[in-house]
Amino acid sequence: MNIKEIEPTTNNIKENIFEEDLNIIIDELVNFIFKEVNEGKGEKAKRRNVLNYINNYKTNSQEIYSWLLNNQNSSSSIYLLGYFNYYEIETNLNRQKAFELYKMIELESNIAKYELANMYIDGEGIDKNYEKAFELSKALAKKEYSSGINLLGYCYEKGIGTDANEQKAFESYQKAADLGNSQGINNLGWCYDSGIGTNSNKKKAFELYQIAANLGNSYGLNNLGCFHDGGIETVVNKQKAFGLFKEASSLGNDLNSIYLLGYFYYHGIETKIDKKKAFELIKKAADLEHNVAQCDLVNMYMDGEGIEKNYDKGFEMSEKLAKKEIISGMNKLGYCFDNGYGTNINKEKAFELYQKAAILGNIKAQCNLALMYKNGEGVEENHDMAFEISKKLAEENHPSGMSLLGYFYNIGIGTDVNYQKAFELYKIAAISGDCLAQYNLALMYEYGNGVDININQAIYWYEKSANQGDKDAQNKLNKLEFFKE
Repeated sequence: MNIKEIEPTTNNIKENIFEEDLNIIIDELVNFIFKEVNEGKGEKAKRRNVLNYINNYKTNSQEIYSWLLNNQNSSSSIYLLGYFNYYEIETNLNRQKAFELYKMIELESNIAKYELANMYIDGEGIDKNYEKAFELSKALAKKEYSSGINLLGYCYEKGIGTDANEQKAFESYQKAADLGNSQGINNLGWCYDSGIGTNSNKKKAFELYQIAANLGNSYGLNNLGCFHDGGIETVVNKQKAFGLFKEASSLGNDLNSIYLLGYFYYHGIETKIDKKKAFELIKKAADLEHNVAQCDLVNMYMDGEGIEKNYDKGFEMSEKLAKKEIISGMNKLGYCFDNGYGTNINKEKAFELYQKAAILGNIKAQCNLALMYKNGEGVEENHDMAFEISKKLAEENHPSGMSLLGYFYNIGIGTDVNYQKAFELYKIAAISGDCLAQYNLALMYEYGNGVDININQAIYWYEKSANQGDKDAQNKLNKLEFFKE
């Protein structure tokens, strides 16, 4: 379906706008918003474009809002007042009020149907109602609106109000994409990327993400950035990825790009390290329920990076993650109980949480569990169990598992002391980037355990560990720098 853009009639509007002219503006503005919706524009972009559209009429949003409050006499004026409440334009954010206004015109307004469907999915202003969301999406799709077709595809993909059906999701996204909906184009790319309703085809996904990105779709920009970041169907280009994440995050509605931009600032990837900026971005994504961002935010509160240390906040967030059954959150909460961060030390509780997360496959939790068996904390001491857990992790090529197994060989936990074996394991893990293994490998070079003394190699690996934030490694460097050849 082609959705015609109605050109502004600014030439016919005098500086003092009459009521009949405002009615025309309201109708045209609602048509403009629905056009933006069917093009797949994101929320922040729509809001910005709407305000620019209003300014073209030599009026302002305050004047229109005041008029709307006293002129609820058409579906357009009712919808627009709801829109102002939803997007916090000239009034406080009030999703419930927006829902009530949209609901009043549900039968006659297609754009209201679209807004309601999204609110039923997200539970904004009303309890979630997946069946109603599916019903409204289907009604819009039958009228060939690309926004409804794309939303219907999402319902089929996620099983919202209907049985999950990847084939129907793919077909719906394909149809929305054919109609020029940038979100449909991105979602079709995601289907090819992940093999949803079709065979996985990274090349096709890359092409579609590129098209969506060129149309200003934030999700397309983010996904294209991920391809450049990982070198998928293109050469690795961190600079390009950084730019794409930055552009996507500026549009405001893609949480992953906001998080990844924060990640780049945290690690200084194609930009200077800026922990404060990283914290702001990661917190923004975390506040909007990005689980990985929430986990990283716990670490930043615990370590005082980009923000003052706040163990209470770290504990609170870890508890929240654990309640959501986020595996890494269980491990972090266990760590809080283990060390008394934001709560009293409770080794038994720590062991329970580590064990639960470990069973679900969390590598860090498995390492922590092994250490508790080693030390007999929260559980009866069992060196054999500690050794077996670390051995299994090492056999699965997990660097942290190799590092831990090397440590057990180094001090003889669950096995005989074997410096040579410890050295070999530390080296493999160190090369893979494990900070603790780098430190322990440096120690072996410094003191000649399992290898000949080599101060230059010791300094090299202490530097590697120190660059990852290990303070003990930095202290060692300060002492050994004098001996460097």
